Amino acid sequence: MRVFHFRDAEFGLKSIKERRLKVARILELNDPFEFLGANLKDREFRRAMNNIKEKLSETKGLLCFSKTWNNPVLWSHYADHHRGVCLEFEIPEKNLSKVDYVEERIQYSGDIDTSLMRRFLTTKFEHWSYEQEYRAFIGLDLESAEDGLYFMDFDDNLVLKSVIIGHSSLVTRLDVSTALGSIKGEVETFKARAAFTRFEVIRNENENRWT
Repeated sequence: MRVFHFRDAEFGLKSIKERRLKVARILELNDPFEFLGANLKDREFRRAMNNIKEKLSETKGLLCFSKTWNNPVLWSHYADHHRGVCLEFEIPEKNLSKVDYVEERIQYSGDIDTSLMRRFLTTKFEHWSYEQEYRAFIGLDLESAEDGLYFMDFDDNLVLKSVIIGHSSLVTRLDVSTALGSIKGEVETFKARAAFTRFEVIRNENENRWT
């Protein structure tokens, strides 16, 4: 399945050069409702969910992707206001979980089992739906941490297919070629631009616009 990951220019090129992506921790995500999409009116349940969230963040991380690269809001929010890059990956669909977007908090009753936890981990408020998000959940190996950070290497489960340069980006062809190194012949690269008739980001077919 083809999915897209947005970064600013510095860390986007760094990810390409090092052939890896930084794994996000649950407590680091930018939505305070992450894993707390249930109705938490009950105090005991609220306390239990917050405890589970903290413990889960110690052993599980995730990589976040979008189904699309054309949405200008994604570029604004996650690629440094169109100055960054977007990386396209091929990932086995079985390794990805689609995020569901809902209007109301989940009404909970019963035991907290694996299925319910999975649902909490893939449920967000409907106003986030523009992201069209897919998530890959990663087990954290404490011994592999680098200054408290975790990474997933590019491999058969995370294959880089293309590098898209934001329309306001100063990243050059040489920058991308240098970062790609030996795999530059396997990865498509191109510059994006704002469409003329739609609120959409598209490929700039004028190759002279990217030096």
